[in-house]
Amino acid sequence: MTPEHASELTARTCQLAPVVPVLVLDDASKAEGLARALIAGGLPALEVTLRTPAALEAIAEMAKVDGGVVGAGTLLTAEDVEKAKEAGASFGVSPGATKRLLEACEANDLPLLPGAATASEAMALLERGYKTMKFFPAEAAGGAKALGSFASPLPQIRFCPTGGVSLKNAPDYLALPNTLCVGGSWVAPKDMIAAEDWAGIEALAAEAAALSR
Repeated sequence: MTPEHASELTARTCQLAPVVPVLVLDDASKAEGLARALIAGGLPALEVTLRTPAALEAIAEMAKVDGGVVGAGTLLTAEDVEKAKEAGASFGVSPGATKRLLEACEANDLPLLPGAATASEAMALLERGYKTMKFFPAEAAGGAKALGSFASPLPQIRFCPTGGVSLKNAPDYLALPNTLCVGGSWVAPKDMIAAEDWAGIEALAAEAAALSR
C-alpha cells in the first residue's frame, strides 16, 4: 500500500464522525458491548490502543460488530503492525513515525495515521506521501492554536488531534480548517466500561457525534 493510498483511507475513516474514541481495554469480554454502544451512539471508528494484554483480543471481538471500523493504536514496532492486522484491525495509529514502522504498515497494507507534533515531522511524512496525520500530544504541543498555525504553510495536511482533547476543547480543534476529527478517551470512561454501562456510554457517544465540524 502506498502512503498516498493509506492517507486517503485514513482520511475516510476520520470523516466518519467528529470523534474517534481512544480505548484502553483491560478485559476483552467488554469489547463487544463497548463497540455496540459507541457505534449506536454515532461513533463507528474505534481505536483500541495496544497498551494492555487484552488489546489484540479486544480488536478481534470489535471487528465482528457490524457498522464499526476498528483500528489499533499505539503502534510502535513492525511486530505490533503484524499482530494488529492479524487481529482484524482496519487501520493503525501511532504516536509518532519511524521508517521501520511506516515500511511495516505499507508492506502489510495497514493504513496508518502517523503522529506528528512539529512542522518538521509533518513535512517528513508529507515528503513520503502521507497527508493525513495525528497531531500528538495535542494539548501539550500547543493545542488548537498551534495546530491552526500549521494550516497556512502546510495546507495539504489534515489532522486528527489527540492527547488532552475533551468535550470542552474539542470544538476548538474541530473549527480548524486542517482538522478532520479529534481523538479522545472521554467517551468511554474506565468506570463505565467496568460497570458495563453501555447506555451511559452510548449517550456520551451521541453527545460527541453531535459536535459540529
